[in-house]
Parts: sequence; structure tokens; C-alpha cells
Amino acid sequence: MSTTAADPAPAGLRRSLRNRHIQMIALGGAIGTGLFYGSAESIGQAGPAILLCYIVGGAIIFLVMRALGEMSVDTPTSGAFSFYAYKNWSPRAGFISGWNYWFNYIAVSMAELTVVGKYIQFWLPGVPQWVTAAVCLVAITAINLISVKAYGESEFWFAIVKVVAIIAMIVLGLVIILTGFGNGGHPIGFSNLWKNGGFFPMGVTGMLMGLVVVMFSFGGVELIGIAAGETDDPKKTIPKAITQVVYRILIFYVGAVFVMLCLFPWNQLGTSESPFVVIFHKIGIGSAATILNIVVLTAAISAYNSGLYSNGRMLYSLARQRNAPAVLGRVNRFGSPYVGVLVSSCVTAIAVVLTYLFPDTVFLYVISIALIAGIINWTMIVITDIKFRKRIGPEGVRKLAFRMPGHPVTSYVVIAFLAMVVVLMGFMPNYRISLIVGAVWLAVLWFFDWLLTRRHGVRHISAE
Repeated sequence: MSTTAADPAPAGLRRSLRNRHIQMIALGGAIGTGLFYGSAESIGQAGPAILLCYIVGGAIIFLVMRALGEMSVDTPTSGAFSFYAYKNWSPRAGFISGWNYWFNYIAVSMAELTVVGKYIQFWLPGVPQWVTAAVCLVAITAINLISVKAYGESEFWFAIVKVVAIIAMIVLGLVIILTGFGNGGHPIGFSNLWKNGGFFPMGVTGMLMGLVVVMFSFGGVELIGIAAGETDDPKKTIPKAITQVVYRILIFYVGAVFVMLCLFPWNQLGTSESPFVVIFHKIGIGSAATILNIVVLTAAISAYNSGLYSNGRMLYSLARQRNAPAVLGRVNRFGSPYVGVLVSSCVTAIAVVLTYLFPDTVFLYVISIALIAGIINWTMIVITDIKFRKRIGPEGVRKLAFRMPGHPVTSYVVIAFLAMVVVLMGFMPNYRISLIVGAVWLAVLWFFDWLLTRRHGVRHISAE
């Protein structure tokens, strides 16, 4: 039976998130280091052709979100992927989906923490990266322990800063490109898109490799599914959020990267700091570089905030399914699953240690692990949606308030595309290790699910 907006919130959690919170939570989760920091690597792989990668990747993520939206509107729950996979696929799929999503956002959160220190060093080069990472971890953990409304408000304003800054950056960049403002009155024009080896300087192969890094950039949009369980009007809010957020993110990514590629030759962007900051610093607009550094720092903190929020809720849901220790289902008087938040925060603290030990390489390895976990998530969402439609039958599909367009063709296109990305990762040294980690992780999850089933039988599952 479907859960409607009138159904009670999951026991202990509170429906305190409004439409504006949901919109910005999704933006906050997706607009982070993948755009502001990781874009340098993707540009190095594909050159200006990276713009096509963002368009194609954005279209695929849109379809993944529509598949998730079908189930989230029909049955809004903080368990999201785990609950849907359990109910429509199998108990084992629910177990694997839930724990893999938690693992995914642990890796994403680690990636965000590893670059916080780099941004702080723009002003304070003598401060070790691990110190600022530790301070960020403690502060964001405190926010998530207060209440979902505190998280929603903080994420709303974090995301507002990012969105306004990206729009301002695009506008200012276009002014420089067209008028030469800040460049001695000499318009930069658009020639950087093709004069340094052409639009496809690394060939089609380079563009395909660029897709790998781009897909990491889009990770986080699916956070809408987690937030559905604490949304006051999910049947209205979720479809609106999915429709608007996906195309906004696509515009922000394509628009921002387009301006960046026009302002400076693609082959002169380094990977030691944000390319956005590098561009304005090299052009000589010092104040703009300072402002942008504040923005990219906010972006990393915001994305980590979203990651910790989602991980606390996922552990809460897994505990209520008896797929995790019962203690992880405890909620404090503010309605926050505090044990899940604290456990997730402690595991993420590994990033502080890694940043201390490997400050120059940890980011690339962490995002590669986050990407393989994200691909597993997206694939399971689409497969679960296919099984969801089979379960409810043609009559149930006709009654869906929010549908996946072009199903089932689009669903299989998404699965094939994601499989291609996994194959491409095998040809990239920095990402190859993640394939091993992903295979081992899935084997570990399968083993523990088998062990729990053998000891306790099929665990309880509910929309709560």
C-alpha cells in the first residue's frame, strides 16, 4: 500500500523540510568539489569537449532521478533506496542498497573533507590541511545533531551562496569574455574553445574518459529520495524538486565550465587548487579570486553537510529493518538519529588521517571509490524501478502521479551507459583500484546479508 502525504512521519523523525529546503538540499549535495575542484581533472581528460560530457551525464542522471521519483512519490520514506529495493526486489537487494548508499556517502564526505584544507591554504598556507578538515568535521556534526530543521536551514543558506556565486561568476565571466573588463580592455572571446588542439584535443577517447570524472560530479542529486521521509508534502514537493533541480544543475555545470574554458586555455589549468580560483587569480582580479575561494569552501562544507545528513538517516532506516544494530535507530529529542550521525562522522574522520598522510593524492582515490559506489546506487535504483513497475502492474503504472519517461527503453539505456562508465574506469590508473574495492565491498555485503539471514531469517521491513 502506498504511503501518502497524510501518513505519519517515520517514528522519531519529523516532517520539517519545506520545498525550499528540498530544492537546496539536492543542489547542495550535487554542487560540490566535483564542479569546483574535480573539474580540473575532467577538463584535462577531454579538453573543451568536456561540455558534451556534462550534457550527456546530466541527461542520464535526470533519468535516474525520474526512476527514483516514481517510487519516492508513491511511497515517501527516509529509507529510500533500501526500502524500495527490499520491497520490490528482494531482502538482500534492500540490505546491499542501503549499506552501499551509506558507503557511497562516506566516500563522498571524505572527498569533501580532503579539499577543505586546500581552500583554507589560499589564505593560510601554513595551516596543515588535516587541521581544517578536523574542524569542519566537528562543526558539521554538531549541526546535524540538533534537528532536521537546523540541517535544512543551514543547507538552504549554504546552497544559496553557491547558486548566487555560480550565477555571478557566469555573468562576470561573460563580461570579461565579451568586453575585456579586468583584462586590460581586451575581450577574451571564445577562441580558447578550439585554438589549443581543437574542441576534441584528446579525441573521442579523451571525451569518454572525461565522462568518468563528470559522473562523480553529479553524485548527490539522489539525496531527494532520503529527504522524502521528512518532507511535509512529498507528492507535490518531490516531483517539483526533481524536475527543477536536475535542469538547474545541468545549466550551472555547463554554464560555469563553458565560461571557465573560454577564460583560460584548458591545458593550463592545474589540479592543485580550484580552477575557478586559478582563472580569476591569473587574470588579475584578486578580489574575485578571494570571493570564489569562499564559495568553493562553502560548497565543500555544504556537500559534506548533505552527506552526513543522508548517512544518519540511512543507518536509522537500516536499523529499523534489522539490517543494522538497533542502537543506530535511536533518535534524540530534536528528532535527529544521533547515533547514526555520530557513527558516520567517526568513520568519515578517516579522511582527516588520510589527508595527513597523503595530502596530494587522497582526493583522486577517494572520489574514484565514491564513483563506483554511486554507480552501484544508480544502477540499483533503475533496476528497482523496473521491478516496482512489474509489481504494481499496468493498472498501477497508469495511476502513478510521477512517471519515468520512455520506460522501459530509457531504463535499459541508463544501465548500459553506467556499465560503459565502469569499463572506462578500468582504463584509468587512478580509478582502477576502485573497481577492486567495489567488488570486494559487494562481496562483503553479500556475506553479511547471508550471515544475518541464516541467523535471524528475513528481517522486518516497513516504510518507517
